[in-house]
Amino acid sequence: MRRRFKPRKPQQFQQPRYRVNERIRIPRVSVIDESGVKLGEMPSFEAIELARSRELDLVEVAPNTRPPVCKIMDYGKFQYAQAKKNKSQSTQKKTETKGIRIGIRTDTHDLEFKKKQAEKFLSKGNKIKIEIRLRGREKAHQDLARRNLKDFSNSIETPHKIEEDVKRFPGGFNIIIAPE
Repeated sequence: MRRRFKPRKPQQFQQPRYRVNERIRIPRVSVIDESGVKLGEMPSFEAIELARSRELDLVEVAPNTRPPVCKIMDYGKFQYAQAKKNKSQSTQKKTETKGIRIGIRTDTHDLEFKKKQAEKFLSKGNKIKIEIRLRGREKAHQDLARRNLKDFSNSIETPHKIEEDVKRFPGGFNIIIAPE
C-alpha cells in the first residue's frame, strides 16, 4: 500500500530560553531585585540564596553582558507575561503600504479613478506610496513631475499626513502618505 504525502509541520518560533536558579553556571552575576533596584555584583550561589529567601527565582535576563544580569522574580509570572506580550504582538494589525503609480501624461479621468482608490486605501488605514515614473524624454521635465505628484497628493480629500515628502529615485519620484 502506498504511503500518503504528509506535509511538513511548520516550525514554531523558538522563544529565548532563560537560565533559572541552578542553571546559571557563571560564578559572578549582576543582580537586580524584584522592584528593579540594582543590588550590584555578587557570587551566583549567594544571589540564588537571596532569591530563595524571598521565595522567588533568579532569572538570567541578559546573558551576553559581562557579568551577566540576573533578576529576582517569579519565573512563572514572567513566562506568562512574555506569552501574553507575544500573543498581543501577533494579533496586532500591521499597516500595509499600498502603491499607486501615475505618469506625467496621465489623463484627468484616470487621476480621478486613482484618487478614489487612494482614498479607499487611506480609509482602511493603509499607507500609500504614490510614484510617478519618468520615461525617455520625460526625464527632462522633473519640475512638472514634482508638481503633478504634489497636486495629486493634495487632491486626496481623506484626511492624511505626508510621511515622506517628494523623493527622487532612479525611475522618477515618489511620496508616502499615511492616514491621520
